[in-house]
Amino acid sequence: MGYVETQRVVLATERDPLVLTGGAALEHVEVAYETYGELNAARDNAVMVCHALTGDAHAAGLHLGAKRRGWWDNLIGPGKAVDTDRFFVVSANLLGGCSGTTGPSSIDPATGRAYGPDFPALDMADFVAAHRRLLDHLGVGRLHAAVGGSMGGMQILEWALREPDRIDRAVLVAASSRLTTENIAFSSVARAAIMEDPDFHGGRYAEHGVTPRHGLKIARMMAHITYVSDISLETKFGHRRDTTGLDRRLGTDFEVEHYLQHQGESFLDRFDALSYLHLTRPMDYFDPFGTHPDAVPSTRFRLVSFDSDWRFPTAHSLRIRDQLAARGVSVEHTELTSPWGHDSFLLEPPGYHDLVRSFLD
Repeated sequence: MGYVETQRVVLATERDPLVLTGGAALEHVEVAYETYGELNAARDNAVMVCHALTGDAHAAGLHLGAKRRGWWDNLIGPGKAVDTDRFFVVSANLLGGCSGTTGPSSIDPATGRAYGPDFPALDMADFVAAHRRLLDHLGVGRLHAAVGGSMGGMQILEWALREPDRIDRAVLVAASSRLTTENIAFSSVARAAIMEDPDFHGGRYAEHGVTPRHGLKIARMMAHITYVSDISLETKFGHRRDTTGLDRRLGTDFEVEHYLQHQGESFLDRFDALSYLHLTRPMDYFDPFGTHPDAVPSTRFRLVSFDSDWRFPTAHSLRIRDQLAARGVSVEHTELTSPWGHDSFLLEPPGYHDLVRSFLD
C-alpha cells in the first residue's frame, strides 16, 4: 500500500439521530474511516475490517509525512491475504473513540462543550450501528467478508447475529463471545487506575487543563502484559537489567520494566482516558448468543486462535464454534502455534495469513 488518507463523514444528524442501545440519542455522529482498493460495479467485493480496543481507522498504508504504517499493514494490501487488488476494504474508527470518530472528547451540540463524562454508555451493538451507517453511505449492501481480531472479532459476531444476511464470510481472530471473570477483573483494575488518578476530576479533566496521565499509563502497562506471552517476554528480555547509572533497586531496573514504561508513555500520545473507559466496558457486558438467542446468520465463519494467547485463549473460540454449530451455522476453527500471545493476531505466525487468504477466496 502507498499513501492513504483518513476520511470523515457525518452519519447522524438532529433529523436522523443515532439511537443507542441504552436509549440515548446522538444528534451528530462523525465517523473517521479509510478505504483501500476499488468497489466493483456489482458492489459485491467489499471487506470490512474491525479494529481492536485501542486501534483506529488507519489499518494499512502510510499517511503522508508519517513513519507508522497501518496497524494491519502486513495483512492488507496488493497481493496480501486481504488483497486490495481484488477487494474494496473499509476500516473505520469506533464510536466513542478518540481518533476522528465522535466520542467523549467531541463537542456536544446541545451544550457547545465537550461531552466529557456525560457521553452516553455504549454497547457492542452501537459500534455496529455506526459502521452499518457507514456502509450504507458507501453504497455497500452485503459484505463479501468482515475481518476482525480481538474486540474487532466481537463486533463482527454481534453484526452477523444482528443482521443475519449482511455478511457472507466472517473471520474472527483471537476473539471472544463472553469475557471470563478474570478478563473483567483486568479491565476493572485498568479503569480504577484511571478514575482514581487525582487528575481525573470525575472525568472533567479537560476543564481543568490536565489529563489523568499516570492512571492511563498504568492501565496500558498492565493491559499490555496480557497481550503478550511469558515466552515472548522471556525471549526478548529475560532477567537482563539496565546496569548504567545509580542503583535502581526500588525504581525501574529490569529491561522488561523499561519496555513497559515505554509502552505506557507512548500510549499517552494517542489515546484519551474517557475513550478507554467507554470502549472497555461494552466488552464486559458482551454476550451476543444470550442477546440474540434465535439468530441464525447465513454467514460462514472462520475462527482462528493461538496456543500462547492467555487473554482470549482457544476456549473462547471453541465456545463461539459450538454456539454457532448448534444453530446450524457453517463454522471452522483452527488453533495455530505462535510465541507472541494475544498480539499474534497483529503479526504473522506460520499459517495465519494463508488461512485468511484461502477463506476470503
